[in-house]
Amino acid sequence: MADTPTPLKDYLLAAGFMTASMAAFTFNDTLMKMMAGDVPLYQLLFLRGVMTTLVVAAIAWRMGAFLTRITRRDAGLLALRSLTDTATAFFFLTALFNMPLANVTAIMQALPLTITLAAWAVLGEPVGWRRFTAIAVGLVGVLLIIRPGTADFTLYSLYGLAAVACVTARDLITRSMSRTVPTMLIVLTNSVAVMVVFGALSLTEDWQVTSDRSWGLITAASVLIIGAYLFATLVMRVGDIAFVAPFRYTGLLWALILGYAVFGDWPTPITLLGAAIVVSSGLFMLWRETQLARAHPSSHKAS
Repeated sequence: MADTPTPLKDYLLAAGFMTASMAAFTFNDTLMKMMAGDVPLYQLLFLRGVMTTLVVAAIAWRMGAFLTRITRRDAGLLALRSLTDTATAFFFLTALFNMPLANVTAIMQALPLTITLAAWAVLGEPVGWRRFTAIAVGLVGVLLIIRPGTADFTLYSLYGLAAVACVTARDLITRSMSRTVPTMLIVLTNSVAVMVVFGALSLTEDWQVTSDRSWGLITAASVLIIGAYLFATLVMRVGDIAFVAPFRYTGLLWALILGYAVFGDWPTPITLLGAAIVVSSGLFMLWRETQLARAHPSSHKAS
């Protein structure tokens, strides 16, 4: 039985969600990095988690998310998704606190490639030889960004790659959930998991007095991360993964601008080259999807 074609409005909606998500994530990352060295990582994630959980819980309650009956399968997927999101926060922020914003973001640009590849391997979404080639070329770009074996390579590049793996798993899990699971319930579950896990971990380190400046930044970051999580969850429930994924690249533009404006950082030419290769590979996959959709509206996913 052929898949029902995805309406054009769903593609446009998904693209908008992804773009908004990337902007919110990058501004949140900037605020979090501004607190590096002032507030310990676990304490910072716990405090942000408390604020986020309170706001999200109120929104979820107002939207009636708690009234939805969740199946055992979806409950398991919710728990697994929360676990991957908690791991993502640890790996990504550890890398972010020790690397330039644009460099970490450039590593994360591998996501459209890894998600497309994982969707083929795990969900059985067809990927033709052209997109496989684009993925291979894109991974070469990733190697240029992290440059293993050179003096520029650091352990924190591996933390960035671990974050890529976690986000890939998270998005595939989201895709596997029933559409009846309220989006705000998914966001709340993630927020609670981050709060609880890092709250426990924060007991293993010395707490620091939080300044008024840090409280302001944490509050702003909490608002941004709520929007980022919400849009990231919505985007995986609308449209096709291979189509939506390339819009993650808008996050790199924000990272370049904010990294230079706020921290005075600018990537080396070889890092920019690697990022350009990765982005070009993803854009080719987007172009290929568009061509197939026009030529075979009802079966382009199999090409």
